[in-house]
Amino acid sequence: MLLDLDHWREIRDALAANRARTALTAFGVSWAVFMLLVMLGAGNGLRNGVSEGFSGTASNSFFLWCNITTKPWNGMQPGRWLRLHDADVQYLRKAVPEAAVIAPRAQLGGWQSGNSVTRGTKSAGLSVMGDVPEMAQIHAVRLLTGRALNPNDIAERRKVAVIGPRAQELLFEPGEQPIGQAIWVQGVAFQIVGTFKPLNSGEDSEEDANAVFVPLTTFQVAFNQGDRVGWLAVMAKPGIRVSEVEAKVLSLLQRRHDVAPDDKRAFGHWNMEEEFGKIQGVFGAIRILTWIVGLGTLSAGAIGVSNVMLVIVRERTREIGVRRSIGATPLSIMTQVILESTLLTAVAGYVGLVAGIGAVELVAKVVEKMGSTGMFRHPEVSLENGVQALVLLVVAGVLAGVIPARRAVSVRPVDALRGLA
Repeated sequence: MLLDLDHWREIRDALAANRARTALTAFGVSWAVFMLLVMLGAGNGLRNGVSEGFSGTASNSFFLWCNITTKPWNGMQPGRWLRLHDADVQYLRKAVPEAAVIAPRAQLGGWQSGNSVTRGTKSAGLSVMGDVPEMAQIHAVRLLTGRALNPNDIAERRKVAVIGPRAQELLFEPGEQPIGQAIWVQGVAFQIVGTFKPLNSGEDSEEDANAVFVPLTTFQVAFNQGDRVGWLAVMAKPGIRVSEVEAKVLSLLQRRHDVAPDDKRAFGHWNMEEEFGKIQGVFGAIRILTWIVGLGTLSAGAIGVSNVMLVIVRERTREIGVRRSIGATPLSIMTQVILESTLLTAVAGYVGLVAGIGAVELVAKVVEKMGSTGMFRHPEVSLENGVQALVLLVVAGVLAGVIPARRAVSVRPVDALRGLA
């Protein structure tokens, strides 16, 4: 039957008998598939944008900093400012073997503080960070020119710096080579040995773009910081949950600094694994909701196809009776009706599929030309989504034809020939 050209012409003539009715039904199916793919593409764009915001930072890491104690403990009153020191870092590295990296960092003036950095007649308010090479394993950046900080810079307290793109833009002329040039921070000269570009996006990206990174040991001496550090970045070893490492580090620091075990505000901490998991959960829910809405819309289109096929079957009752009377089997009648509904659904769905993919690709090109678009990047329809949509179309077409097909074979040939059905 599938290779019978006359059979396919018959299907074409049946669908073309009422073009307006067929076109409107096909539009419903096309629109359902179009909206499903557009919603999937938009969801992927949001997911890509948020994921890019997390890129560059290890997902199995957490960050810890000091606050003020809020509860008395061991004879000490609340309201004590806590400080982290080099000794704390060395202690944790020995006491927490579950941690792959424990990297300290300091910032001149504190979190999100701007400092006057000068070069010749140019001056800019930038973030000046004391850093260690191990930080690159947790919070990576893309090196553009020169080199990154290395262990020798730390050991020898070299006055070198690696700067971000915004810092370079403010302190240097376009096309000017910053490597080897000197910048001044609070009267201390640093030689630029590298430039970088942030890998992440959002607020952290802006912070990195405005940053000047110098060796932590040099930072402590040059700016009279003693052995203090601002905060710690900790990455767990493979196979170990970072939340377990986080709990152990907090417990050790609470005992070391005489902090009440139930004082939850003495140390601030931010768990990358937990935040990333929350985001993934949100987008998983969005994806499920998208499919629910898409399936609902597609079901409405399939119901429309089924109704049209019922009308077509009723209009062809006498024809079906003639075919049954000359020996056509119920299976052949059902197959023909199901093929008609599947063909209508498939053609209409394919049009919606092409239009949906085209719309998503068009938006992707517009977004790419716009450059920075915050939390919406690279909308796309994956091959998996396309295959799923095609499978849904076939299933919807078959299901849409089942009821009309059963209606067609339920009519007795004698009644059909008499026009009683």
